[in-house]
Amino acid sequence: MVAKRIIPCLDVKEGRTVKGVNFVDLRDVGDAVELGQYYARSGADELVYLDISATREGRQTFTRLVERISDGINIPFTVGGGISTLEDAARLLDAGADKISINSAAIANPQLINDIAARYGSQFVVVAIDARQMEDGVWRATTHGGSRPSDKELFSWAREAQERGAGEILFTSMNHDGTRSGYPCDTFARLSQEVSIPIIASGGAGSVEDIAEVLTVGRADAALAASIFHFGEITVGDLKTELKRLNIDVRC
Repeated sequence: MVAKRIIPCLDVKEGRTVKGVNFVDLRDVGDAVELGQYYARSGADELVYLDISATREGRQTFTRLVERISDGINIPFTVGGGISTLEDAARLLDAGADKISINSAAIANPQLINDIAARYGSQFVVVAIDARQMEDGVWRATTHGGSRPSDKELFSWAREAQERGAGEILFTSMNHDGTRSGYPCDTFARLSQEVSIPIIASGGAGSVEDIAEVLTVGRADAALAASIFHFGEITVGDLKTELKRLNIDVRC
């Protein structure tokens, strides 16, 4: 059995790590490279950096940052945000990123998954799905930070993404994101049956128990979190210690 992964997520704007709610009221929480190095020393298995810059200059700054991250961090890292073409992905992967994450652009142009996987390999492609459960019970993939429903249903879209070459699925329940009330573990468990590639759980974590539940009951392969790490609620090392105490296999 493969050990479960713990993945801190760092939102980046103009080269700095920031944190807010839906990208509003952003607080500076540190240098992106230094914070990543701290998480690596603390036992993080991987990192995810999301570029939330809105300008072309911000994108260029992010590319230079990826080069610094690659030089300064010894664990794998994924980058996402604003990747809408093969050239965008190539620029970041060539700068040293281990994987790229695509979301809205993949819904708008599913062929993008095929193109990146064909050029670099499935192991480089993470398809992020921000899905919301509608009143009729259907989980609908959304774009633009969960504000716009698409015509993609969660499970069929995840299967299509896998068939097109995605190596991992990063699933966030928009119903639970930011609530700190736990994950929809039944939905994660079903998703794990629908696809054979790893699933990363994101959004909704408010406690060690929430993360433990999505890794066991929800059968997620990894848990991604931001605020609980950035604001010192728990360290990666302490989280792993608690998960081991609950007999969950994580890397020391």
